[in-house]
Amino acid sequence: MAPNAIDQTRRMLSLVTYLRERPGAHVGDVARAFGITEAELIADLDVLPMCGTSFRGGDLLDIDTDGEQIWWHNPDDVAAPLRIAADEATALLVAARAVATLPGLRESDREALLRATAKLEAAAGEAAGASSRLSVTFESEGGVFAEVDRAISERRRLWLRYYSPARDELTEREVDPIRLFAVGHTYMEAWCRLSEARRTFRLDRVAEIRILDEPSSPPEVELRDLSAGLVQPSADDPEVVVEVGPGGRWVAEYYPHDSAEELPDGGLRITLRTPDPTSLRRLALRLGSDGRIVTPTALADSARRAAQEALAAYDGQDA
Repeated sequence: MAPNAIDQTRRMLSLVTYLRERPGAHVGDVARAFGITEAELIADLDVLPMCGTSFRGGDLLDIDTDGEQIWWHNPDDVAAPLRIAADEATALLVAARAVATLPGLRESDREALLRATAKLEAAAGEAAGASSRLSVTFESEGGVFAEVDRAISERRRLWLRYYSPARDELTEREVDPIRLFAVGHTYMEAWCRLSEARRTFRLDRVAEIRILDEPSSPPEVELRDLSAGLVQPSADDPEVVVEVGPGGRWVAEYYPHDSAEELPDGGLRITLRTPDPTSLRRLALRLGSDGRIVTPTALADSARRAAQEALAAYDGQDA
């Protein structure tokens, strides 16, 4: 099973405190204390020297091991009180003020955020002045986020009008929201009453949303580990190469892919993997003149025949 990034981060934070209090700790003892293998511990120790108090060349954790004991050479240096830089303070203040304006934010959360913002302003001093001249406005996605968050909190069902780029259509559906998460974009995982299955919806593709009076009652589902990404194709899946023109660049945004190379005409050469390459024939039909499947050849030929059959059927109806 792939390691959970959140669990690993929590473990590494605890590991820093543990090692600070135990100079020269033995690898086997530390691994047993954290309930992990020695190999997992060594992997954590390989990451820790890249962590520190600043990405601007500040003190990094000088931790190493000879395979038997673990040594931390600069614990006192990194224990000094942190100082926030002017640009960091500005970014935090602008973001905090923007989030505080979100519709649907629970009042207790808003008050806590405003209190934290006031403390940050006092600590930032003159740096806070620059942030007051900047602002961020959330458009439709912010409103959708607030409605989904409220529906989850109140355990209520949602009605959506949702845009699917692959089919180029809007659909209406009722969903029972399960959770919000971000992997590049912000998504809602929900139980879709239209398909009677778990589905994932990207918030910026929600054209309209409404909280319903019906209670939300999604079935018990095991939450997926998203630490490796939203969609995780296997390295053993067949490789497919698709070339798209400027009007088909959305494919690279919608489909997880290994690479996307720029073409001279403004299009892309996209390499992706899928356990079922035949499922991409619909994509080829959807693209029309904006794209084509290059390899595998059998799939390209199949998509071409499907397009010809569709045209023949259309011509027959027109006659």
